[in-house]
Amino acid sequence: MNTDLDLTITRGKASDIEAIVRFQADMAMESEGTMLDMDRLTLGVTSAINDEQKGTYLVARANDTPIGSLMVTREWSDWNNMWYWWIQSVYVMPEYRNQGVYRAMYTTLKDMAKENGVSQVRLYADRTNHSAQQVYRRLGMTESHYLMFEETIGT
Repeated sequence: MNTDLDLTITRGKASDIEAIVRFQADMAMESEGTMLDMDRLTLGVTSAINDEQKGTYLVARANDTPIGSLMVTREWSDWNNMWYWWIQSVYVMPEYRNQGVYRAMYTTLKDMAKENGVSQVRLYADRTNHSAQQVYRRLGMTESHYLMFEETIGT
């Protein structure tokens, strides 16, 4: 563990776009073996940075250098008249893993959720990503009883 890690968590801003794009491209390759279209990815990240209705990024910095990020999207629950927040696009650079970086981002997110009256924080994880599942459990998350289904409509 790097004890000299001066870790800060901030909301993503325009100057973070390049780093977030790089993180997402690396995450897609690492987790799914997928090479993303960089132009489309850059447009997607930029669109969320410019419109919080689409998503909010949290960026982890070590000594002012971006080392990880996550995105939060919002879902309205008519059942309980409250928001659910979804954690997506989680990435921490390999050399900074197991040093509390995701924990710091998650803690910041939970504080934001409490301030905004959010009912639940959710995420989905690949069934084969057991190390990520262990992290989420250690932080107090539990496996949901819901299954996820999908159908691709557009590209």
